[in-house]
Amino acid sequence: MSTYKPVDSKREEFRKYLERAGVMDALTKVLVSLYEETEKPNDALEYIRKNLGDITENGVEVNTLRKELDDARAKITELQAKLVKYEPEETNE
Repeated sequence: MSTYKPVDSKREEFRKYLERAGVMDALTKVLVSLYEETEKPNDALEYIRKNLGDITENGVEVNTLRKELDDARAKITELQAKLVKYEPEETNE
């Protein structure tokens, strides 16, 4: 009789992949922080979503990019306001 277990080997391969990718570490950190919360949130899944994004380096990059986008939008609005005075006035003749 054979002891062939393809499902177990696939699971083990997938687990190793998650460890190499840092997924297991990130999930563990989020779950530990949830466990250590004195007041548990009503929506644990939302807590995980929010805090998982904060753990990754991309979370910092996203925040930086959002700030840059907000600054650029403010500058565009400022320049559009200045541009109005150089546009010709419309006359109804």
